[in-house]
Amino acid sequence: MKSISLIYSEIPLCLALCATVLDSSAKAVQKPNVVLVIIDDMGWKQLGCYGSNFYKTPHIDSFAQQGIRFTNAYSSASVSSPTRAALMTGKNPARLHLTDYIPGSDPKDKVLITPDWQKFLPLKEVTIAEVVKKEGYRTALFGKWHLSKGKFGPISLPYNPDKQGFDETFITFKPSPDLPLGFWQKPELDGHNTDTITSRSIDFINRNPNSPFLLVVSYDAIHDPLMEKAQTIQRYKNSQGSNSPENNPVLGAMIDRVDKAFERLMNSLKQNNLLENTIVIVVSDNGGLETDASQSPLKHGKGWLYEGGIRVPMIVSWKGKIRQGIESDQPVVSMDIMPTILDLLGVQNNLPAMDGISLAPLLKGNKPLGREAIYWNYPHYHNGPPSAAIRKGKYKLIEWYEKSLTNQPDAFELFDLNEDLGENNNLAAKYPEIVAQLKQELANWRKSVGAQVPTVNHQKK
Repeated sequence: MKSISLIYSEIPLCLALCATVLDSSAKAVQKPNVVLVIIDDMGWKQLGCYGSNFYKTPHIDSFAQQGIRFTNAYSSASVSSPTRAALMTGKNPARLHLTDYIPGSDPKDKVLITPDWQKFLPLKEVTIAEVVKKEGYRTALFGKWHLSKGKFGPISLPYNPDKQGFDETFITFKPSPDLPLGFWQKPELDGHNTDTITSRSIDFINRNPNSPFLLVVSYDAIHDPLMEKAQTIQRYKNSQGSNSPENNPVLGAMIDRVDKAFERLMNSLKQNNLLENTIVIVVSDNGGLETDASQSPLKHGKGWLYEGGIRVPMIVSWKGKIRQGIESDQPVVSMDIMPTILDLLGVQNNLPAMDGISLAPLLKGNKPLGREAIYWNYPHYHNGPPSAAIRKGKYKLIEWYEKSLTNQPDAFELFDLNEDLGENNNLAAKYPEIVAQLKQELANWRKSVGAQVPTVNHQKK
């Protein structure tokens, strides 16, 4: 029999061992984290892993090899705010009536009158942050929000992300002469807040290694105004292809900074031993701005429902849990991100009227998604005229409201995206039966979600 003193001396050791076992067990069952990285105005071909030989993105390219890269990924709208609303709620912007960038514009003397649309994300809408917060998650959003009534208080405060489920927030804006900017927002320092947003994000990760978290890293880059460090711009000016219309040295420098920031972000996950327990998603909010750089081989860019305005990069990785180094051509859309995250987290999704679908079956086992079609409604004048679109299978139909609402010919364009990615060959006259079918499906969808359409301006002469 052991002496009493010996038994007592072993109690602290026993307790320590028990604590270690319990701690290890707790870590083993910790819920997965989520990091959602949104790059502003990033075009489909502006990453190396999507085919660019000019823009250097080695860290995002390496990340793409660790997960699934979608080649037929779409934004929910061709401009920022509607897509961000869809990311937060899983709903189509048409259902939300939040269909343009906030605050939008009010063009005069046009053929059509823009509908009275929703110019902020209502608090009644349930965001992904609100859902996962109830599951014990810490939540944070650093960077661009663009879903409040205005950019600054007091008008913006009731609708900022801290009112919609985010525990920690730091809202930034693109540099502009008429805004009270921070001292760091200079081209040679951190003009588009990229490093600031990243540092805030890393600090949040460092403070929450043992708590499940949802972190939205919402970069202002690569939105205009175009500006960056002179030395980096010069390096891109000296690069082969700098004179090509799809390549812009200033954009190159901005993308370069985002890629380096992404490396810092991933390193922070690695240093905290969180890589294998973190779902990381990289996506753009809409296509690139064609006045900054051509979106070739895609047609037009931001503000249009041609592919250049809505086809975007999207990469998903969860080390050891989903397929790795895969390229998928299944059509997906940014409003799928919320239901996908909830599915991967094992969170019961009882939210009504969610238009996105979970991509988890595809991410885990290459199972078909069973989606019939993807729809867009953009009843506004921006870079292009008001329009709507449907993609079903290989076909895409665009409806131009100025013509369809005034009974003019050529109101619809039909494209075979498998054969004509640049949308140069309008097949509407060749396949009128396909046009009629897709036209009806688009009309039925608009009715089902209560989509708003423009009205004819009878004062227009």
